[in-house]
Amino acid sequence: MAPSSHDTWFKNAVVYALDVEAFNDSNGDGVGDFPGLMEKLDYLDRLGVSALWLLPFYPTPNRDNGYDVKDYYGVDPRLGTLGDFVEFMDEADAHGIRVIADLVVNHTSDEHPWFRKARSDPESPYRDYYVWIDEPPPEDPERGTVFPGEVEDERVWTYDEEAEAYYYHRFYPFQPDLNLANPDVRSEIYRIMKFWLELGVAGFRIDAATLMIQPKPPSVEKLDDPHEVLRSLKRHAVSRRTDAVLLAEADDAPGELESYFGDGAEMDLLMNFVLNAHMIAALATERAAPLVEGLERLPPADVGQWMNFLRNYDELNIGRLPPDVRAEVFDRFAPEPNMRIYGRGIRRRLAPMLEGDERRIKLAFSLLFSMPGTPMLLYGDEIGMGEDLSLPGRTSVRTPMQWTDEENAGFSTAPAEELVLPVVSGGPFGYGTVNVATQRAEAESLLNWMERLIATRRESREIGEGTFSVIGAENPCAFAHRYDYNGNSVVCVHNLADETCSLEFDLELVQGDALYPLLGTAEHTRHDDGTCRVTLDGYGYIWLRLHRTGAGSSVTPPG
Repeated sequence: MAPSSHDTWFKNAVVYALDVEAFNDSNGDGVGDFPGLMEKLDYLDRLGVSALWLLPFYPTPNRDNGYDVKDYYGVDPRLGTLGDFVEFMDEADAHGIRVIADLVVNHTSDEHPWFRKARSDPESPYRDYYVWIDEPPPEDPERGTVFPGEVEDERVWTYDEEAEAYYYHRFYPFQPDLNLANPDVRSEIYRIMKFWLELGVAGFRIDAATLMIQPKPPSVEKLDDPHEVLRSLKRHAVSRRTDAVLLAEADDAPGELESYFGDGAEMDLLMNFVLNAHMIAALATERAAPLVEGLERLPPADVGQWMNFLRNYDELNIGRLPPDVRAEVFDRFAPEPNMRIYGRGIRRRLAPMLEGDERRIKLAFSLLFSMPGTPMLLYGDEIGMGEDLSLPGRTSVRTPMQWTDEENAGFSTAPAEELVLPVVSGGPFGYGTVNVATQRAEAESLLNWMERLIATRRESREIGEGTFSVIGAENPCAFAHRYDYNGNSVVCVHNLADETCSLEFDLELVQGDALYPLLGTAEHTRHDDGTCRVTLDGYGYIWLRLHRTGAGSSVTPPG
């Protein structure tokens, strides 16, 4: 996997997100680990994914799913050793699978040695690693807790008796914010990046990138140029590995997002929260209009790439949708109060939201994988896993991977009460019904279809690198779009509703041009005038490749 100074491997990648502790337990202690993950690399290779995004695996009190880090240079003992990590990295490389690590440097755990030294000695150099104040300013409604309604005290300043001062935190009180205006803090971050890049990671997901560059409260030292923090991360990453990729969790206003690409000097990928909400709205309303609106709201990504997803580990955030559309999505996909969180999100998995209807699930993933950008798949969604709403908060969608119909879903041999989280059992999404082994044996299962989808996407460079355009459709439930790249095109058509629909569009076909399906089984007919008519069943879809070999074409057919 030799790196290149102009390597854009991520543009045609398929990223698979997983939490090591919930994936596969190798030693029977109820917690997934790196040796267990290594055992499943053949599965991930066959699935066709090209990169793994691993949730934080560092030593942690684990009060926030590992995002409360107390040591950036180790592996949580529950997940294995640093040696296990190195062995896993070697095996991932042998499979041609890159690894993206979570870089959590907006804040630390309050158990981190930096914070312990900061609170115990006002003269310590670590005191300025965090944000302190003698008396907190008035609460700013635009700078409140990230988790409204979940914490008893929603103030972002907490008094520390040992330090005799208040410290700042946008997350939980046990996660004090780092002071990124301090150059010593930034130097620490560069050392952390260098350490893991030397061990083979292909890049980092920058957790809470938006909060990292937001101005701190009044009277606190400011960054002259907040985006320089992100640019410096990019410079240090590529200085160690030229093909290193930085993926930002940037949940910001659409008008601010383009700045995160930094004209090619900042982030390579941005998690596409805007499009995610609008795709979900299109699926909920069975109309193309919300999706078209979402695409129109996105700024250009000429020097970077969007990372598109249907679900991730957190709530499905629909807070930026218009109020009437948001209400419609809640009514359709989260009708019960315990399905909602923070007043803005849904804490369910995709398959249950779509009532387990494989037609709709396949439609949703066909739509996702055909969007401009890099697709990301949440572990277990390839088999249609469900959630456990009896679990608190965001843990509802973080249950263990369902491998077989054996006890504990084949995740672990530990007693059920010792599992890191309960497996989903019973009902239409329980592991007795939804698991890898069962679907592997069924030719038309969601899992086997997902392998075909991933292979088709990775073969379709037009989607990763081509010019995107929406094709107008009179039927409000139909969404059609195309990509043009090196003289060839890919056209994708989706029917968001449960009734048959047809549409006709002009592809400027000439005699000799080849038009053939890549994915889907919809009826399509080309006409002598260069147009094409597609008829889709309810929730149907089709991808078509147009290869221009006809009159006037200067494109050389592939050999």
